Amino acid sequence: MQPQSQVFTRYVPLVAIMLSLFLLVQVINGLKMSRTIGDTAMPSNVISVSGDGEAFAIPDVAMFTFSASATGKDVDDAQKQVTKIIEAALGKVKELGVDSKDVKTTDYSANPKYEYINGVCTSGGVCKPSTQNLIGYEVSQTIAVKVRKVDDAGKILGAIGGTGVTNVSGLSFTVDDQTAIEREAREKAIAKAKVKAEELAKDLGVSLVRIVSFNENGAMPMFYKADMISARDMGGAMTEAASVPLPMGQNKVTSNVTITYEIR
Repeated sequence: MQPQSQVFTRYVPLVAIMLSLFLLVQVINGLKMSRTIGDTAMPSNVISVSGDGEAFAIPDVAMFTFSASATGKDVDDAQKQVTKIIEAALGKVKELGVDSKDVKTTDYSANPKYEYINGVCTSGGVCKPSTQNLIGYEVSQTIAVKVRKVDDAGKILGAIGGTGVTNVSGLSFTVDDQTAIEREAREKAIAKAKVKAEELAKDLGVSLVRIVSFNENGAMPMFYKADMISARDMGGAMTEAASVPLPMGQNKVTSNVTITYEIR
């Protein structure tokens, strides 16, 4: 049997090798981490420039809402009146080619209506309290419509005018797919920012190294929106018209970008 001192001496080299390998791995990991941290840290020498861009497109979608409301002795009575008006308006919308997927209810309400009677006092000092009497119910429904054949929007608005709807509002002309026009505006903004950066670097006598940050404050669509058309404004019920003239113009999308460059 070997003495303990010889056993210990025998394993010392092995322990030393394992310890050395462990320390080597830790050093390598530390170097990797240091390199990563250095790569992601914001450089101290930077310049920031901004640019703006605009893109225009002819609207290809019209959107609007219309409402119907009625008062009845009970909810069922009021509902029947509103349903009759809504069905007539939807019939006109469908007849003029609007798909059912582009028509949806955005609001529906049924509320009691009261008549308020103020209390009065007699000369003898006797006062009757104020009272409220239920006189019926008011039902209202609002429908949103998206017209993909934008040239037909005027015809549709004219057609539903004679169905008994109480107001048409929120008319706007937009571009159904904003992605392409937003990208065009962004590309113009970036191009302007790059030119500014190159000019600024030349004036300062430095070189652009790389982009270290980017920020966009757009792209914001700006579109034409018509005023609300209501029966109350017209002094009564809306009437059917052959077509409503609706100038569309162009939609504008703006983009504002800020780019920060490392310099040397």
